[in-house]
Amino acid sequence: MGSMKHFVLVHGACHGAWCWHKLVTLLKLAGHKATALDLGASGINPKRIDEIVSISDYLQPLMEFLASLPQEEKVILAGHSFGGFCVSLAMERFPGNISVAVFVTAFMPSFTNQPGAIVQEDLTLATMLVRPTGLFIEELSKESLLSEEKFGSVSWVYVVCEKDKVIKEDYQRWMIDNSPVNEVKVITDADHMPMFSKPLELFLCFIEIAERYA
Repeated sequence: MGSMKHFVLVHGACHGAWCWHKLVTLLKLAGHKATALDLGASGINPKRIDEIVSISDYLQPLMEFLASLPQEEKVILAGHSFGGFCVSLAMERFPGNISVAVFVTAFMPSFTNQPGAIVQEDLTLATMLVRPTGLFIEELSKESLLSEEKFGSVSWVYVVCEKDKVIKEDYQRWMIDNSPVNEVKVITDADHMPMFSKPLELFLCFIEIAERYA
């Protein structure tokens, strides 16, 4: 399997670090380091949902973790579903610490197709982003959240899940077609939660990505 890699796993909306438990186990058994984070008011994060008043509050655990890494350490940063936005904003802020970003059937903006365009394209996503405080939509609609210089300097891979009924395959392909993604991997018969339905296949995707990019 080569040298030890560090995988940082970011959950989607309404989930928590717990959703990655099978992947964390498989990665650790293979001799790698795996960190699954709870974002603001998610999982066992102590904040209440009404305390999350901005995207920065929601992302604080991820940004603090990446800021704590040694300057020379690079991680494989993977995001699922809404976690794709989180990964994108982390790529913009910490491009030097991310060897490759992996979007697992995730929303994937780009510096030419900013988060706001993705929000406007998908009404399902827009409803997911309306938390009790009416949060995120306005912030994600700002232009120039992502730049080619920073965000665009990180390698990125998209993992297509063909049987996803939440983010359907044609929408996944639309995002891929509108982004300069380095590579596309496909998990056949995988639904929106491949970490539950196809954990071994997703694990093997992660290992292949790590060996190529990290």
